Amino acid sequence: MREVISIHIGQAGVQLGNACWELYCLEHGIQSDGMKPSDKSFGYDDSNDTFFSETGIGKHVPRAVFLDLEPTVVDEVRTGTYRQLFHPDQLISGKEDAANNYARGHYTIGKEIVDLCLDRIRKLADNCTGLQGFLVFSSVGGGTGSGLGALLLERLSVDYGKKPKLNFTIYPSPQIATAVVEPYNSVLSTHALLEHSDVSVILDNEAIYDICRRCLDIPKPTYTNLNRIIAQVISSLTSSLRFDGALNVDISEFQTNLVPYPRIHFMLSSYSPIISAEKAYHERLSVSEITNAVFEPASMMAKCDPRHGKYMACCLMYRGDVVPKDVNSAVQTIKHKRTVQFVDWSPTGFKCGINYQAPSVVPGGDLAKVMRAVCMISNSTAIAEVFSRIDHKFDLMYAKRAFVHWYVGEGMEEGEFAEAREDLAALEKDYEEVGTESSEEKEETEQ
Repeated sequence: MREVISIHIGQAGVQLGNACWELYCLEHGIQSDGMKPSDKSFGYDDSNDTFFSETGIGKHVPRAVFLDLEPTVVDEVRTGTYRQLFHPDQLISGKEDAANNYARGHYTIGKEIVDLCLDRIRKLADNCTGLQGFLVFSSVGGGTGSGLGALLLERLSVDYGKKPKLNFTIYPSPQIATAVVEPYNSVLSTHALLEHSDVSVILDNEAIYDICRRCLDIPKPTYTNLNRIIAQVISSLTSSLRFDGALNVDISEFQTNLVPYPRIHFMLSSYSPIISAEKAYHERLSVSEITNAVFEPASMMAKCDPRHGKYMACCLMYRGDVVPKDVNSAVQTIKHKRTVQFVDWSPTGFKCGINYQAPSVVPGGDLAKVMRAVCMISNSTAIAEVFSRIDHKFDLMYAKRAFVHWYVGEGMEEGEFAEAREDLAALEKDYEEVGTESSEEKEETEQ
């Protein structure tokens, strides 16, 4: 068995979790109360064991923990459509909010709840026969996702050192902000992600708003619209653990193929086809078309332009009606494109996965039901744009020491700001060095 434990932290993490579990239930034919319809005509199906554990009476319980420092968002899960699906012990909420303050989530309020949470995770891990790793969902702009998220990752590193941790992290958008202190929380949290996460997929609401408006004709997207798109990406990542296919991709394989150096583990993601039902009738959506679409700068789920950087590695996960021959020719076409540039030290650069399970869509949702889809997770030096934007905003505020007293008042040392900021400056430098041509270095040494 290859099980994965999902951890949803803070408001963004919990709402993303709602969209993900709704999709997993659809993919595995599990009803909202956790039961599968009784007609087991296709024999025993163990595809759902990755995400669900089955109880004696045939109820499927998600291997997930929902965690927030205030109750309102988790209460929506407790009273929502899927309230009978989740084990009540796995929905953990505190009494008071982290109030957009990293220090509250990390030092004061988060500390009280983290042991309870680790205890629940340990119980889930003990029920696994071959735990593959953890998927951690949070945002870094708020207090709980950044502070408690960082604390939990540190503790997971100690308890489950070798198990890969994949983070799906929502970063602050360039224009849209939900909190004034987002730059502080993000820099402090990224400092922990650098150390304790194995792969972090960076998502950004503004980029996904644009995708909703452009591809799905939704003039005013809600968080549910955004989360359902992200859920498709996460489902594609794990589909090879759950369904069979021509080329399976394991969670640890991502790491091996996408992370050239331990610190360079922040990924761009894109998904295709994101298309509304009205348009889907008029499109061919061949393998080469959807492959070209995921490399479009406008398809990226973080606000940065891949043309400004170079790719180090790409992982393409196809699902549905796809054969290896089509994938190979599509990849060949991409390699000859002028706009898709690879660093010269990564000659092959592509890792492909093929899975026969076609993507499922939420009935009455925005996405059209399609025969095939592809999800790309790529490691590009362009992601440094995201960090430099946040660093710039951080510097403007920190120069005046604005809002810093809220963090110091919660028991954090001011030196931690400077330390985290230096770490991110080093990260930007790392990306710069990784992208430079090795031939230039040769010339320099010859001189």
